[in-house]
Amino acid sequence: MQAGTSRQIPGTTLFDGAQAIKGYALNKMCYSFNSAANREEFKRNEDAYCARYGLSAEQREAVRHRNVLELIAAGGNVYYLAKLAGIFGLDVQDLGAQQTGMSKDQFKAKLTAAGK
Repeated sequence: MQAGTSRQIPGTTLFDGAQAIKGYALNKMCYSFNSAANREEFKRNEDAYCARYGLSAEQREAVRHRNVLELIAAGGNVYYLAKLAGIFGLDVQDLGAQQTGMSKDQFKAKLTAAGK
């Protein structure tokens, strides 16, 4: 691949330099959730917490929707987003279901069938 060109994978948001810049505030906020006190503060006033970190309108909407694909498109890095997903009560199977467009039960059945 030549310098200055970006790779396209249909249906996938690549986390490249542009996405890292776009998602800086969101990822910084998610990193803050390493602290239990910050997680509690977020739960008390989600909008104020997002504003404190300067999230864009797109990022704030993705947070409100609890949608990992929207969060990734808004610049979120999946490793940081895992902290946010935990606050929402989502586990890895919930995230996989969202990413594949399946219900959690469908996703679990697919995983079980693949393991046989």
